Amino acid sequence: MAATTDGTEEHTAAPASRRPPARRRGMGRIAMAVSVFGELLITAGLVLGLFVVYSLWWTNVLADRAADKQADKVRDIWAHQDDGSGRPATFDSKDGIGFLHVPAMSGDEILVEKGTTSKILNDGVAGYYTDPVKATLPTSGKKGNFSLAAHRDGHGAEFHNIHKIEKGDPIVFETKDKWYVYKVYALLPETSKYNVKVLSAIPKESGKTKAGHYITLTTCTPVYTSRYRYIVWGELERVEKVDKERTPPEELRG
Repeated sequence: MAATTDGTEEHTAAPASRRPPARRRGMGRIAMAVSVFGELLITAGLVLGLFVVYSLWWTNVLADRAADKQADKVRDIWAHQDDGSGRPATFDSKDGIGFLHVPAMSGDEILVEKGTTSKILNDGVAGYYTDPVKATLPTSGKKGNFSLAAHRDGHGAEFHNIHKIEKGDPIVFETKDKWYVYKVYALLPETSKYNVKVLSAIPKESGKTKAGHYITLTTCTPVYTSRYRYIVWGELERVEKVDKERTPPEELRG
């Protein structure tokens, strides 16, 4: 309290208390760290989102383009492949050996090529096994197992809807000269990815004990993982010759 010239007393305000500067700096550092961490999480989320889009959408676009281009090439070869001998065409080629049709799974045709490596399957096709168990091609006329694989997610995802296949459903393999019509008789929704017995010439895990003309579809499961394998088995019911109009068998009509 101070005296004034007119004899009154003047009250002076006491200096306002201040927070310790050190504490204010400490809180600033914490806030900055939280802000940086939040930005990193946002960035990570964006990167992860872009990766998911690439894996599940863009790879499908690229694979479909590659598969369509290759399929057109095969069809073109078939259209011009006629040496006048009447002998069947050479199916086992790098271009593709034929087309798989599975109405319950997809209305689209799936080009079938030799091999099951990622390099082959990533082009949006199905591949027949050459290792660890060699597939028996139906065009050979020999008894055995025509075993195939394709991606379930990404890279065309040709076997994405394999779980929609039921016993009794048709599976048709189309070549230049013939339609091979199979009927699904057994399913195995989950098995180890190391279980190669499902590819055997006589797939005993499907319930068969005698040699026959079988087809096996394999892919990853559950969806968006590759932990296990999903298996579908079919048995050849009949073979139809391809006519000039390439009229599909009744299982593919309608």
